[in-house]
Amino acid sequence: RPGYRGEDKDRVELFHGKQLLYIGWDQHPMVCSPIALPLPPDMPFGALVEQVLPTTSYAQGPDWPRIDWSRVQWLRSGEPFTPDPAKSLADNGLGHKALLRWRTPGLVGI
Repeated sequence: RPGYRGEDKDRVELFHGKQLLYIGWDQHPMVCSPIALPLPPDMPFGALVEQVLPTTSYAQGPDWPRIDWSRVQWLRSGEPFTPDPAKSLADNGLGHKALLRWRTPGLVGI
């Protein structure tokens, strides 16, 4: 609101070398909103998919084992993009508090 002067408690400097990344799986209401993960900006995008996402609540969904990752449609802050799995999150344009969403054609949740 106008005149608000509170301290910003989620600035990137407070995350000890990490940044917040909001991640959401479209059309999967088992997890109703994006989750926030503190991740190093130099983490390869491929590590996010192969090592981080399988540890989240998304992996508990019945569609998880059926995901064809080669067909996943990625959105970065609402815009379609094709991530480079070898490049870092930062090099894929995912900065502090960015929103990453993915869609899985043919898998529409519960």
